[in-house]
Amino acid sequence: MKLATIRSACGSLRVHGARPGNRFSDLPRRCLPVGFTKKSCILRMVSAATSSGTNPKYTVIFGKESQEEVWSEYDSSVWEVVQSTKEALATLEGRNPEIQPLLAILQAGDDDGILDINKKVVEKIGLNVTQICLAKECTEDEIVEQLLKLNHDPRVHGVYLHLPPTSLTSRVLNTLKPEKNVDGMSDLNMGRLLRGDLSKGFAPPVACAVLDLLGKHDAPLEGKTVLLVGGEGPLRLALQCLIERSGMTAQSCHWNTKTLQTQMMQADAVVLLSAGNIDVPPTWVRPGAAVIRCEPTTGPNERASRSGLGYLTAAYRAQNVVQSCSWWLQDQQYKPWHLRSLKLQPLTPVPSDIEISRAQTPKPVDQLAEEIGLLPEELEAYGRSKAKVRLSLLDRLHSQPDGKYVLVAGITPTPLGEGKSTVTIGLVQAMSAHLKLNSFACLRQPSQGPTFGVKGGAAGGGYAQVIPMEEFNLHLTGDIHAITAANNLVAAAIDARMLHEATQSDKALFKRLVPSVNGVRQFSPIQISRLHRLGISKTDPASLSPQEVSSFVRLDLDPSKITWQRVVDTNDRFLRKITVGQASTEKGRIRETGFDIAVASEIMAILALADSLEDMKSRLARMVVGTSRSGQPVTAEDLGVSGALAVLMKDAIKPTLMQTLEGTPVFVHAGPFANIAHGNSSVLADKLALKLVGRDGFVVTEAGFGADIGMEKFFNIKCRASGLRPNVVVLVATVRALKMHGGGPHVSAGAPLSREYIDENLSLVAGGCHSNLRKQIQIAHLFGVPVVVALNVFKTDTQAEIDLVCQIAKECGASDALPCNHWSEGGRGCLELAQAVNESAHRPTNFQFLYNTEMPIVEKIRTIAQKVYGADDIELSPEAKNKIDYYDQQGYGSLPICMAKTHLSLSHMPDKKGAPTGFVLPIRDVRASVGAGFIYPLVGTMSTMPGLPTRPCFYDIDLNPVTEEITGLF
Repeated sequence: MKLATIRSACGSLRVHGARPGNRFSDLPRRCLPVGFTKKSCILRMVSAATSSGTNPKYTVIFGKESQEEVWSEYDSSVWEVVQSTKEALATLEGRNPEIQPLLAILQAGDDDGILDINKKVVEKIGLNVTQICLAKECTEDEIVEQLLKLNHDPRVHGVYLHLPPTSLTSRVLNTLKPEKNVDGMSDLNMGRLLRGDLSKGFAPPVACAVLDLLGKHDAPLEGKTVLLVGGEGPLRLALQCLIERSGMTAQSCHWNTKTLQTQMMQADAVVLLSAGNIDVPPTWVRPGAAVIRCEPTTGPNERASRSGLGYLTAAYRAQNVVQSCSWWLQDQQYKPWHLRSLKLQPLTPVPSDIEISRAQTPKPVDQLAEEIGLLPEELEAYGRSKAKVRLSLLDRLHSQPDGKYVLVAGITPTPLGEGKSTVTIGLVQAMSAHLKLNSFACLRQPSQGPTFGVKGGAAGGGYAQVIPMEEFNLHLTGDIHAITAANNLVAAAIDARMLHEATQSDKALFKRLVPSVNGVRQFSPIQISRLHRLGISKTDPASLSPQEVSSFVRLDLDPSKITWQRVVDTNDRFLRKITVGQASTEKGRIRETGFDIAVASEIMAILALADSLEDMKSRLARMVVGTSRSGQPVTAEDLGVSGALAVLMKDAIKPTLMQTLEGTPVFVHAGPFANIAHGNSSVLADKLALKLVGRDGFVVTEAGFGADIGMEKFFNIKCRASGLRPNVVVLVATVRALKMHGGGPHVSAGAPLSREYIDENLSLVAGGCHSNLRKQIQIAHLFGVPVVVALNVFKTDTQAEIDLVCQIAKECGASDALPCNHWSEGGRGCLELAQAVNESAHRPTNFQFLYNTEMPIVEKIRTIAQKVYGADDIELSPEAKNKIDYYDQQGYGSLPICMAKTHLSLSHMPDKKGAPTGFVLPIRDVRASVGAGFIYPLVGTMSTMPGLPTRPCFYDIDLNPVTEEITGLF
């Protein structure tokens, strides 16, 4: 038998029976090199060599006419991998027609060899490939910078690092996301390979190619010995692992091993790693043994990648890209929750809220996010326990059915407190931690003003609160500060524009508003939008007529009709009315204005009602800041500031993820007051949560103050904006508050409670139920939504009082009424309420709005006053009538109504408790939040800037300089 060594596309291989001039078609199939078929492959050059044996030895140089022939003829192995990968890709494309898997090759230098090989393979499959060339002597930092970009590029599903071995440091390999590391060389991927878990990792394509060739060798290799010669690191480790897992025995040695020849002769197959130009004498390999030359695939211009092995490696790499894409698509689908509850050990007596909060260790926010099906790229962490959630989640889960939608409202507030936030938190703790129903709480962000003023914290209370409560109550992720900055930028723009218009000619204004840059004068996009609103279609600044220039540069704001005020998130009564422009530099442009509390800004209302970044931007542009002397509304876009506002608000639009004491998820987002705005958390938080909980889950959101204010605005304003429809209303009441509505004595903050509120008094309880509780249930029924009454139990409540409230509530039309002990017991104390809500939410509803928005503004106001508040009629001041006429003229008449009214009574009179009747509701003024999308009538004397009491909460708030713990927040 003659022996020849082929130096071929797959390295040095032995062929039996070869003679000079032979075609492979002349040879028996068993004589072919591993991985080849008989397709007219000529042994082009054969040189004889003498040996001590009887069989002459030949060195055969095997060639093809082109590189394309090499891989296409490198038959079964490459072809099988290509075909199976094409089929896998076709399956993916069948489910996702828009998917286009992309392989990115990151390399040092501009050699196109690797790109050509991979491109030929991936094009056969139908993939895309891109090449990123760094400098030949690129630094580690430059490589890492590129990898971070590739990590965050959703179009890239696989990255091949074609870099010198010295550049493949642990930092580089571990920077690349494991799911994109299709060459499988990261520490995590290698660990998975060694553990036998490739459910989310890859075997190196080179190792797969070698294993493929070994598997196609003439003689079955199972149980045989494979010798790995040379090489080190991940590739040899991967080869050894895969070989042994395939039933073979792997041995390894170095090139300088003294017993190399003996070991090679004893092996059934030899894999030559990092051989370079080293030739292995044929006498070192025993007859019938497979020999594969496997060059490193990480260095530029490597020999193996220009060979058939390179094409087979490229095919396996492409297979990994398709697998990576498949995993990515799986990750985009809705994921069932795997929520781990946090255990509670309630104490008696119940400690302070801050003590309870600190006694519980919250889960890391990234762990919570993973448990509820969020992807790492959808999270922006703010410390350990809170994070912003990106709106891309809505696109990812757009086809996911929404869960059930629950609104928590309350009876008319009293100084005794009702506990809507506490009920909201207790309810979701009961659902998620105890009933194992996916549930999400959506709350407003507390304003710093009330926190330091009279209200204190707003994170719930007792064993039903959001943690860490001090982070929840103080600043959180800075959304209110962003609103403050944006609002005051508009105010600054207004005064600056009026000053410049008053002190400059049209020509000078035009030159400054449209400056010449490098000799070219151009309009900015926002200025072109203003030109279009003025009916000017020109885009060349030089083409405007003097009249058009004047119209463009002059907003001509009437100082007496500016409606925009500055804001600050502090209760500062002395800013309610101020004078600005008194410095000599303002040239006598003095005017009166004022400050509102930050959460009263129209920008806060917009944040709460927007359903996308684009929607928020357009709403910000539409905000009316005042009126020109000719009677035309002037908008933020006219000022040229709306784009900058969107920039300031780009992070604030993302809801903040936190958790309850029992580890269930909470979205905290937006914080408009219900007495001067619409009083509900954001549309976006609700929409994101409804997708995350799944079809059978629950989103529980809270409306501010009583049902007559927060709930009415939730239905008529928020539900119109969002398109969402609630399934059930939870109406919160307390025995003590009902006693006040039933005629109990006046209560002053800080003063001892009267005996009526401590001792059993069934007549006061009944009076409050038949008046205020009944009325609030009726309001909910106006909208066709079932009501479950939650009685927030205090330790002074008697069983008789609790039973009476529940009985009367059901008689008044509530679907159910239940006592709740979540404050002292956590979710376990709210189980009956959770079960009742679950039952009611699955019943059919007949939701309807209270009024049609096309009704005249006056009639919409009258409808709310009569049907919700119980007024006989409304009375419009002359100013209110004039404003309504103006808004009708400007086309704002179809906007919904947002009443600005005291929250302390169903009427406009704070002292009138219960359910007052026989009154006329006075409307002293009517204003428009055009960007937010509502008209807001001012009822009575409403203040948009609260004041501090004699003894504010800040007296008790302090910081321990050693431990940095905050004290005094409840």
